Amino acid sequence: MCILGSSGSGKTTLLDAISGRLRRTGTLEGEVFVNGRSLRRDQFQDCFSYVLQSDVFLSSLTVRETLSYTAMLALRRSSTDFYHKKVEAVMAELSLSHVADRIIGNYNFGGISSGERRRVSIAAQLLQDPMDLTSVDTQSKEREIETYKRVQILESAFKESAINHKILENIQRTKHLKTLPMIPFKTKDPPGVFCKLAVLLRRVTRNLLRNKQAVIMRLIQNLIMGLFLIFFLLRVQNNMLEGAVQDRVGLLYQLVGATPYTGMLNAVNLFPVLRAVSDQESQDGLYQKWQMLLAYVLHVLPFSIIATMIFSSVCYWTLGLYPEVARFGNFSAALLAPHLIGEFLTLVMLGMVQNPNIVNSIVALLSIAGLLVGSGFVRNIEEMPIPFKILSYFTFQKYCCEILIVNEFYGLNFTCGDANSSMLNHPMCSLTKGIQFIENTCPGATSRVTANFLILYAFIPVLIILGIVVFKIRDHLISR
Repeated sequence: MCILGSSGSGKTTLLDAISGRLRRTGTLEGEVFVNGRSLRRDQFQDCFSYVLQSDVFLSSLTVRETLSYTAMLALRRSSTDFYHKKVEAVMAELSLSHVADRIIGNYNFGGISSGERRRVSIAAQLLQDPMDLTSVDTQSKEREIETYKRVQILESAFKESAINHKILENIQRTKHLKTLPMIPFKTKDPPGVFCKLAVLLRRVTRNLLRNKQAVIMRLIQNLIMGLFLIFFLLRVQNNMLEGAVQDRVGLLYQLVGATPYTGMLNAVNLFPVLRAVSDQESQDGLYQKWQMLLAYVLHVLPFSIIATMIFSSVCYWTLGLYPEVARFGNFSAALLAPHLIGEFLTLVMLGMVQNPNIVNSIVALLSIAGLLVGSGFVRNIEEMPIPFKILSYFTFQKYCCEILIVNEFYGLNFTCGDANSSMLNHPMCSLTKGIQFIENTCPGATSRVTANFLILYAFIPVLIILGIVVFKIRDHLISR
């Protein structure tokens, strides 16, 4: 059957209603019958699948992998052989076997053709065991008129055919049956939440590992920033007249400011595609959007830890920061948190704002504001107006900077001038120990190191929970 109509006439709305995508709003009039039995509104999605106009896939997966993961998300837990046979049968039915091991790609480079992508979309829906399949296909105005004329010709011929008369007779006969056939609902035994999360985690990780450029950038972008700092500073000194404090303060300011931004770049570049996939698959009932969000969070953790260790291992010892292994560990842990916070804050914003460029700007502005208010480097927190002083306690930069200041300055002894000249009267020579700088910048920070670590890392689960809430709200709004 073909549904024709001009733009805005309600073709898509009708298909949304039939397939169960108008779940929470709208007034639906009329009845839907399957095998002579009336369906409730909440049962629509259990009988129909929906092939959208746009084909959204993870571009680095093959056709077989894409369909296999869909099967594992849609069908009850079974053996690997069961999924394999199911996927192979669907690919054979839609003539996709010859491209089974080719990556999906996208419309900009490589991958399978647009027609094959469309058949992959249909195959993904067929794996969900639908009774019927609806599809949306928008054409140009000229194509709509031409299609309408052709359908009119086919309609006239079909009305006079024996097939049409036989179908009408069968419908009339079915109405008078005492025992009507059962409604072919989809499986009511889907995988559990943790099983789906494991499948999503495997899929997201495999998709990233196939993208060599994305993996390399995720691992070395912090290091690239660190190499610039190394060439700029070369090595920090202990001589006050040679910038012992100034160089360290500038270095820590750059580190705390740059690591959230590199995390944000990862999320802006990689997550929008996953968000688009989850928007589509969640409406098919495969999983909820927050599960894709959580899978992304889990898959970035090892990459972020490795990237931070590579960066810290090169920069910490090359720049000549406090030479102690325990201090190096604290330094790495303190910079891992803002990197993750920057990425997870971006995920929260991507759940509210569709445009990644706008999210980029918002997160960058929040990071800059947090660094100005919370670091204590630009202006001592104790000297700030009360509103800004209160605001500083809600910035992760405050706790990160206090950790790094204590980690680097505690136990340092500064010199002033060289051994052959006395500069005791120089104003900068009044600062002889690192503890003096700590007390001037953030009084009492030496006794708050553990508490600062706990508060700093508490931002991560808070942002994850906030992201889950935001994506649940997004799921509710999109389903409207």
